[in-house]
Amino acid sequence: MLKLYSYFRSSAAYRVRIALALKGLPYETVPVHLLKDGGQQHGAAYRATNPQALVPALQESADGPVLTQSLAIIEYLDEAHGGAPLLPGDALGRARVRALAQAVACDLHPLNNLRVLRHLKHDLGVSEEQKDAWYAHWVALGLAAVEEMLARSPETGRFCHGDAPGLADCCLVPQVFNAQRFNCPMDGYPTIARIVAECEALPAFQQAAPERQPDAA
Repeated sequence: MLKLYSYFRSSAAYRVRIALALKGLPYETVPVHLLKDGGQQHGAAYRATNPQALVPALQESADGPVLTQSLAIIEYLDEAHGGAPLLPGDALGRARVRALAQAVACDLHPLNNLRVLRHLKHDLGVSEEQKDAWYAHWVALGLAAVEEMLARSPETGRFCHGDAPGLADCCLVPQVFNAQRFNCPMDGYPTIARIVAECEALPAFQQAAPERQPDAA
């Protein structure tokens, strides 16, 4: 069985959980708590699994290689397993979906990652208010761009691309969850709000939600 190293509130792990659920793939969750014990991801045991000390990581079998980086994992799942496709069949469609996904996962999310926020506060000495302002600034800039990308494209349907959820939706929903958790204003993103509502009505997204994870208690 697939083994997913995950933390319930990690948006990167959340993306992969959505993809696994959309593909109908069972998996075992191995919790890696990012706050307990100084961050369990920094321990020698987990660093032997993922030298980056990040979640998620995915292992197909006990003696198989460990995959890292959420977008690489999701594309691997799409290529290696059946079920609903997470990327379009045409090259232009795939490029558009990857651009949307990377706008979140590569441009927006890294600036607000836990390790960045902790560095700002604990190493650079910024206040809690300044840290929150940093977070809100990059969320607003990033989501405004994604909103425009979605709103102006005829390829946008019920979901980010057409009428079936895919890679871009796997990235968008966790980012919105995090923005709401940090009380970022969301009124300016009607297309995003509509798509997220469509996603959250689906069992796969509900199954992958942070509050439904075994380490959420």
